[in-house]
Amino acid sequence: MHELSIAQALISQVQKIAATEGTTRVTSVTVTVGTLSGVDPEALRFAFPLAAEGTVAQSAKLVVEQVEAVITCHKCDETTSPKYPFLACLKCGSTDVELIAGRELQLKSIEVDV
Repeated sequence: MHELSIAQALISQVQKIAATEGTTRVTSVTVTVGTLSGVDPEALRFAFPLAAEGTVAQSAKLVVEQVEAVITCHKCDETTSPKYPFLACLKCGSTDVELIAGRELQLKSIEVDV
């Protein structure tokens, strides 16, 4: 389960931010996870408290915002949100597309207790 190592890296970032901000308690952590990122949101939710144990984020709530795949078609210039695993334009059916969203894995925000 690579989500545990992702959760540990996330907690490391959160601890650095908390130290910079001078806080001792993080109450909420929000991340964006793309549907094509290879990260299972449920597994990340499970791993997060394990990684947060004994840190400033120990009792923090993890909020996962899922980002759907979005592509732009090079043939017809349409921007659509196809359903994985079919990354083809929904308008013309072309597979000559560019993925512009859906691979994200980002720390979006943290909330702290002041």
